[in-house]
Amino acid sequence: MTDPPASPADRVGEHDEDPATPRTVPVRHPGRWVAGGVILVLVAMLVNTLLFSHVERGGVREGRFQWPVVGNYLFDAPVIRGIGVTLELTVIAMVVGIALGVLLAVMRLSPNRLLSGSAWVYIWFFRGTPVLVQLTFWYVGIAYLYPQLTLGVPFGPAFYTVNANVLVTSFVAGALGLSLNEGAYMAEIVRAGIISVDEGQTEAAQSLGMSKIQTLRRIVLPQAMRIIIPPTGNETISMLKTTSLVIVIAGADLWAATQNISAANYQIVPLMVVASLWYLFFTSVLTVGQYYVERYYARGSSRALPPTPLQRLRQELFHIRVQPVPALPEAPWVAPHE
Repeated sequence: MTDPPASPADRVGEHDEDPATPRTVPVRHPGRWVAGGVILVLVAMLVNTLLFSHVERGGVREGRFQWPVVGNYLFDAPVIRGIGVTLELTVIAMVVGIALGVLLAVMRLSPNRLLSGSAWVYIWFFRGTPVLVQLTFWYVGIAYLYPQLTLGVPFGPAFYTVNANVLVTSFVAGALGLSLNEGAYMAEIVRAGIISVDEGQTEAAQSLGMSKIQTLRRIVLPQAMRIIIPPTGNETISMLKTTSLVIVIAGADLWAATQNISAANYQIVPLMVVASLWYLFFTSVLTVGQYYVERYYARGSSRALPPTPLQRLRQELFHIRVQPVPALPEAPWVAPHE
């Protein structure tokens, strides 16, 4: 009767005991542990400052950030109205800016020197002057230069006349300034997306008899959206916060509403926290929306789309909750019958 052959586990053990076989030693990363410890300490300090730290004000001990005051004004009526103005300005500025940016980008890429030169001058001017100056000009400068705005034939009779102070309100001036400024930046973003598309796509579309407008709308722009969407999302988030500049022209946005309240009750920091919380909330919503739009336009560029945040969360929960099934023990070796 022969001896049973060594099992795979026995063979592995023999190799492990062999001094000639190198041992695998995991690489240690002490820097990671130090960095993790520093981050945890900083997070603990931040939480303590936000929630548990107190200060003496006028003989009364209260929290540094006065969260009860923040809660009282978080949904206050003037604040909600300011949020509505902020969202309106953001939507108007981005819609007009995107439409104007597409037009300017096409003009800049035009072989016509007049069109491309005009678009270049527009972009140069509105990117070269501060948006705060532009807002002030539309609110104050227009009424100063043109007290009466007329509608009619150029260099001819006027059909309609209106007072500039009546027509150009603080909201109109803010929408004009933000929209025209945004159009200059969107023009460069759209132009970068258009020139990223291979010229062979345009030549193939023209060989099929498609016009330039059809080629741009059906072939070039859909492919350029992968390049256009990420910076456009950043511009939208930036525009949401840039609307706070309309406070200099007597705007009634979120920042102006909180500042007016703090000027009346002297609760400056809590009202700043109220505005910051709302800005963070809408920025988070826009960030999630940007992610899904980018994922939608990435369908033709990658075979496997990245998982959504919900899918990633389910994967993490699955890995945490489901334990690996242990392997079944090997059946004992039975010697064959001779």
